[in-house]
Amino acid sequence: MDEVRMVDFAQMDEEAFFSRLYVEHRKMYAIAYSYLRTEADTLEVIQEASCRAWMKRKKLKDEQSFTPWLIRITINCCMDELRRKKRVIVAEKMVEEAAQEMKSNDRIDLERAMNQIKPKYRHVVTLKYYHDMTTIEIAKVLKRPEGTIKTWLREGLKQLRSYL
Repeated sequence: MDEVRMVDFAQMDEEAFFSRLYVEHRKMYAIAYSYLRTEADTLEVIQEASCRAWMKRKKLKDEQSFTPWLIRITINCCMDELRRKKRVIVAEKMVEEAAQEMKSNDRIDLERAMNQIKPKYRHVVTLKYYHDMTTIEIAKVLKRPEGTIKTWLREGLKQLRSYL
């Protein structure tokens, strides 16, 4: 029975796949927005993540892993976009920084501190505190043992405290 379900999921038709993707859309949007901070970039990344998920759907063998798998793809797309944006002209950054001066100081401090901690710690802290995921769910998404996730969370919070 389980083998049949796994095969059905791997060969799922377009309508069934995208209806399942639609259910997860809110979570994808929230995660992408927490990384990118602009709606336009977020929507672009969601589109890219959806496309990648469709192309790689046959590699997913277990229906229970769909959500963590999709979140991981979304995070990877966000990281690709952030890397690409680092190569953008610095003049845009100056305008952005001037606009951010209007935000509250605490939020700016937190965002700067989050940008300074190691990416693996940032992923865990973001998923835990911005998206209310449990350590078990984060472990599934990042494909790491739960103990490792707990360690990364502790270290990430330690680094945040030092920067704040």
